[in-house]
Parts: sequence; C-alpha cells; structure tokens
Amino acid sequence: MNVTRLGFEQFRNLENGEIFPCETINVIFGSNAQGKTNLLEAVWLFTGGHSFRGTKDGELPRLTNGRNADSAALSMDLFTEGREQNLRLLFKSGRRSSVINGVEKKTGSALVGKFCAVIFSPEHLLLVKEGPARRRAFIDGALCQAKPAFARVLTNYNKALQQRNALLKDIVRHPELQDTLDVWDERLLLFGTQVTLERIAFCRALAPKAVEIYSGIAKARESVSFSYAPFRGADTQEAVSAAFFAALRGNREADIRAGFTSAGPHRDDLSIEIDGLSARTYGSQGQQRSIVLALKLAEADILFEKTGERPVILLDDVMSELDMSRRDYLLNHLDGRQVFITCCDPETVRLMERGRGFQVESGVLKN
Repeated sequence: MNVTRLGFEQFRNLENGEIFPCETINVIFGSNAQGKTNLLEAVWLFTGGHSFRGTKDGELPRLTNGRNADSAALSMDLFTEGREQNLRLLFKSGRRSSVINGVEKKTGSALVGKFCAVIFSPEHLLLVKEGPARRRAFIDGALCQAKPAFARVLTNYNKALQQRNALLKDIVRHPELQDTLDVWDERLLLFGTQVTLERIAFCRALAPKAVEIYSGIAKARESVSFSYAPFRGADTQEAVSAAFFAALRGNREADIRAGFTSAGPHRDDLSIEIDGLSARTYGSQGQQRSIVLALKLAEADILFEKTGERPVILLDDVMSELDMSRRDYLLNHLDGRQVFITCCDPETVRLMERGRGFQVESGVLKN
C-alpha cells in the first residue's frame, strides 16, 4: 500500500496544492510550528479514524483571523490491491464526508479498511503513561483497521453500554424499571463477548511480536511483557460469555447504586511490565518510548498479516529522541515500507538518498 499523491484544500495551515510521495521514505522537515505534523494528520485521516491529536473536525479547516474556513478537503491517490484508487475527504460544518473512487459516501468512517496506517507521535507515550482507556483505544483502533467489521461491533457495544448506564440511573428514581435491565444485559453480553474475544486474539498475536521488537530496540537489557486477560483468563466464547454474565448479575445491585456498569470490555486493560514491574509506574521515559514504538511496529506487522498490504508508517518527531542504535534498528525494521517522517533537520535521519525530502515553511511544501 503506497500513497502516490496527496492533495490539500484549506486544510490547517497547508498551502493548497499537492505532493507526490515516493514509495520508500519521505522526510518532512522544517522548523517547529510550520505544518509538518499537519501533513501527517492529513494522511492519517484517510484511515477513517479521528485525528490522533484529538482535534475536532470543525477545527481542521484553515484558521484565518481567529475563524476557521467553512470547509476543507483532502484527496489521496494510492496503489493498493494491485490497482490505483482515489479517496477524498470533505470537512464542512463540523462534519465529514468521503468519496471513494468517485462514489460519494455520507460519512468519513466509510474509509475504514480502505487505507491503513500506523502513527507514532509524542502524544502516544500516553499509551503507557496514562490509564487503561488509552491502551483499549490502541487495541480497538488497530482492530478496526485489521477487521473493519469490528468497528460496528464496538459501536453496538458502546450504544448498549450507554443505554444500560442511563437505565441504571433511572432505576434509582423508578425501581419498577429494574426488570428491563435484562434486555440491555443481553445486548451487552452479545456484543461485549465479541469485543473481548477479538481483543484477546489481537493481543495474543501482538505480544510476542512486540517483545521481540522491544528486545531489538533495547538490546535485550531488560525483558518486557504484555498481557490482556479479562475475566481471569477466560478465552473461549462460552467461558467469556459465562464470566461476563456472572459479573453483570453479581454486580447488579452495586451498579444500580453507582449508576454505571462496573464490569465489561470498557473496564479492561493491557498490562505492560518491565522485568515484572509496571511500565507505567516504574518505566523510564526511554523505556516507555521504546515500548510504544515496539507496540506500533508490531501493530504494523499484524495489519500486514491480516490485510496482505503493508500499512503506511507515520513517525512524528521520533528520530531526534532515539540514540543511534535505536534509530538504526528502526530504519532497518521499516525497510520495504512507505514511511513519512517529520524532523527539524533532514540530516537527523541520514537517509535522503533512500527517499524524498519535503521542506515545510509556513505551510508551504517544497521538494
């Protein structure tokens, strides 16, 4: 999977126009606050996901005199599945729509599965530093790309969870509603079991790959482990469903008092340890960065196995934070993939002869 053209119209601070990336390494360089990360964001949005920076769609059109433009558009030509495809994204009035090979779609999420990418930015250190929600989002985001149908299952689970939580709050004022909990328990059980099983399968594939990659990055100075084991290790449909059902029923009275659902996939965590200790609590900044990098590279390997296409790799200001050995390992691991790397100095990467450079200055891209 390779991006052959990327076009911008009123997007962020980027000048209207287009670039033609090479199929290997593309170095986006320039001073800080010039628009380098905006370019990576433009590429990432074609996965159908939200901005990795947490930006709302209404904030993506160009900002002029304190106001955002009415709309913005992005277009991409890519070579995938043996043929050229064209994708387009339109952002207007805080909403997004898409066009796939000339066919208009009402939502941007229609792009899920059409283009795959893996992003690593400084913000992704929060994957280790913060709580379980970050790690669940990482797993679910990867699964949505690897298996687009998972997105619908996850959406259905979250809708059922919202309805159950709303009902739990209503029961405090209207106890007679308690009998209707069974309906939402059934839906939560159905979709929650599917979510859990997909996560278990993904993490089992992810863990050994991430351990091996981390060992290469860290030169085996310490051991790292990854574990996702909800419901005390239940890993079959029958076992997960039975354990989830028991948790819902066993916690029902406590859930009514608290007004929220205390058990389920929305409470799970991916445990990450270094030499048996919590990486979140005891890991150094360098160790945490290496862990996230290992997880991201392992994710890319899994996406390749699941889709048959190598995802595009997006690295935002990563090289300057790595020493020479880690940098060399990363570049060797990325061989044969299309990569977009941002940095302040192109010499930081030492690979201009292997790819193409684009300088960004005040939103203007220059070859």
